Amino acid sequence: MRVGNSPTMPPADRVLSMSRIFDAPVRIVYEAWTTPGHIQRWWGPRGFTTLSCEMDLRPGGRWRVHSRSNEGREYAEHGVFREIVPLERLVFTHCWEGANGTPGLETLVTVTFTAQNGKTRLDFRQAVFDSVESRNGHEEGWGSAFELLAEFLADVRS
Repeated sequence: MRVGNSPTMPPADRVLSMSRIFDAPVRIVYEAWTTPGHIQRWWGPRGFTTLSCEMDLRPGGRWRVHSRSNEGREYAEHGVFREIVPLERLVFTHCWEGANGTPGLETLVTVTFTAQNGKTRLDFRQAVFDSVESRNGHEEGWGSAFELLAEFLADVRS
C-alpha cells in the first residue's frame, strides 16, 4: 500500500463493475436515471417500492431515494453528484442511511451511456466497498434494478 500523497488503487475485489445493453436510445436511458418519477418506477431490487426520490441534478447537487422492501422494512440512500455530462456520464456518491439517519460507507458510482445501433450500452462502476460480501450484495441489488430498468424502458417505448 502506498502512503503519503501517492494515490492508492482500490482493491479489485471490492469494486463492482457491470455492463448491460438496453434496447432504448441513450436519451431515454439517461432520462430514466435523471428523472425522479422514472427512478421511482425501477430503482431498487425487485419487490421494493420506491416511496420517494429527490434529485438536484447538478455537480454538488444532492439526491435521496426512500424505499420499502416487500417485508415492509424501509431504507434510504443518498449522495452527491460529482460530475454530470448529459447523455454520457453520471458520477455520484452513494451512501445508505442507518436506522437513525447516520450515513454508512460512502462509495463512488460512475455510470456511462454509449450509443450502439439505436441501443444503449450502460457501464456501471461502484467503488470501494468495505468487503467482498457488501460488493456482492450490491451486485445482486443492481442486477435486479437493471432488470426492472429494462422492463421500464420497454413500457416507455411501447
